Amino acid sequence: MNHILTVNNIDETICLGKILGSYINEKMIIALDGDLGCGKTHFTKGLALGINIKESIKSPTFSLINEYEEGKIPLYHFDVYRLESLDELFLIGFDDYINKDALIVIEWASLIHDALPTDTNYINIYKDDSSPYKRKIEFKFSKRYEKILENTIKKFKEGN
Repeated sequence: MNHILTVNNIDETICLGKILGSYINEKMIIALDGDLGCGKTHFTKGLALGINIKESIKSPTFSLINEYEEGKIPLYHFDVYRLESLDELFLIGFDDYINKDALIVIEWASLIHDALPTDTNYINIYKDDSSPYKRKIEFKFSKRYEKILENTIKKFKEGN
């Protein structure tokens, strides 16, 4: 089932990520897509706050992956935009990462769609032409994580 929410600014994007992160207590893979500059890394910053990571989150555009271990579960943050091949992804141990008990967030995930497990959760962020900061965020979660998504949406709507 798809759900779409609207956020009006960067703060709301981070807040929505934080709410979602607060419900994550077990392994979860999030495939994050959207145009350049749409807020993927801001959303990931919110997720990190939600799982109690205080370290500053930066896009791993040139390093491919950033690891954050100090939260209630680890966060492995991938950015595959500059990936040259799936072979390169597997050379850094992608198989090992996706099997860990962690939150795995993959920016530009559509570029590696064929490498993603079947229980991957998809989030697409779209720019809204009515405002430079307004975004539509579309969620498509696997059945296993649908309750987390429902709780997130409910809590976000209560606060907005």
